[in-house]
Amino acid sequence: MAGSIEKRLSSLGVTLPTPAAPIANYVPSVRSGNMLMVSGQICFGADGKLVAKGQLGAAVSIEDGQKAARACAINLLAQVKSALGDLDKVVRVVRLGGFINSAPGFTEGPKVMNGASDLMVEAFGDKGRHARSTVGVAALPADAAVEVEGMFEVS
Repeated sequence: MAGSIEKRLSSLGVTLPTPAAPIANYVPSVRSGNMLMVSGQICFGADGKLVAKGQLGAAVSIEDGQKAARACAINLLAQVKSALGDLDKVVRVVRLGGFINSAPGFTEGPKVMNGASDLMVEAFGDKGRHARSTVGVAALPADAAVEVEGMFEVS
């Protein structure tokens, strides 16, 4: 049975996918005490394809980058649900880290990351407000436009 956070996500038109398995030597998440760290998630959509591929500031627009960041956030929440069984066990979204596949000189990464941050606030309300870092990078796995990792306080 879906908890209140999943019901809120559903009202936003968001369905959590089956979490992606790691593609290298790492685990999807690690819980230490009341903290859950979730490995970076790239911008796979519900159809299993990348929401945006390539570099921001070149082939990918800020709007498409925001959609990609939102997809990353949805994938983060799928990993959280897999780890905890229920998103209602999230006490607080503590931090998001965003990696933006950026063309040289692209400086609008924080606008792109708002796609992920906005979803956390939509899903969790004030508990979704978080600290954040956004870093422009030269490349990401599968040429994804965006990757997002997260840290959550959990019960």
